[in-house]
Amino acid sequence: MAERRKTLLLTGASRGIGHATVKRFSAEGWRVLTCSRQPFDDRCPWPGGQDNHIQVDLADPKTVIAAIEEVREKVDGHLDALVNNAGVSPKGPEGARLSTLDTDLRTWGHVFHVNFFASVILARGLREELAATKGAVVNVTSIAGARVHPFAGAAYATSKAALAALTREMAHDFGPLGVRVNAIAPGEVETSILSPGTEKIVEGLPLRRLGQPMEVADVIWFLCSDAASYVTGTEIEVNAGQHV
Repeated sequence: MAERRKTLLLTGASRGIGHATVKRFSAEGWRVLTCSRQPFDDRCPWPGGQDNHIQVDLADPKTVIAAIEEVREKVDGHLDALVNNAGVSPKGPEGARLSTLDTDLRTWGHVFHVNFFASVILARGLREELAATKGAVVNVTSIAGARVHPFAGAAYATSKAALAALTREMAHDFGPLGVRVNAIAPGEVETSILSPGTEKIVEGLPLRRLGQPMEVADVIWFLCSDAASYVTGTEIEVNAGQHV
């Protein structure tokens, strides 16, 4: 009997850390289901991408709940990992940081739906599939969740802080199901969403360099692998020592 191929569900797969995570897990032989607002892009290099793509707007709870049924149909009762990587960080005019004083209520709601609520809706909705494999959930938080960041806005930062707290709560609740829940908190990673002026932050990092998306994907892989079988409820800083 052929061994069952492991499956990952990943949000925010189209660029940066998400794109690197698809490549990392695909290289290990996993099937990767991707979620994004956009239809599958034929330029994406991974195999089976069209069949393994779910188009969903994470800002809309109704479409997230509907997407759970689509995922269920694709995974046949077994999901080995869920990585909640999608995130939005709105900016003001000319890329200005949005503070608590100038972020409107709709923006708060949009950010929290994508960065926070979608993560718990997906995990809760797929708990039976995750429990069937004694799988893993990884929530992607941020250095901005623990300190005021010069570029990340207040809604983004507080949503990531909430996601870190959610990780603790989920680890407690999902543990009896055999499901591990952890988080990673990236710092300044070389992706398309870097803001001008990031080089000033990098000068003050202990390692004195930007991170690469694959360096973050490697930590996500670790947390979903058997090497982390006794690790749950933790948040790993992946930031060149920015938190120290």
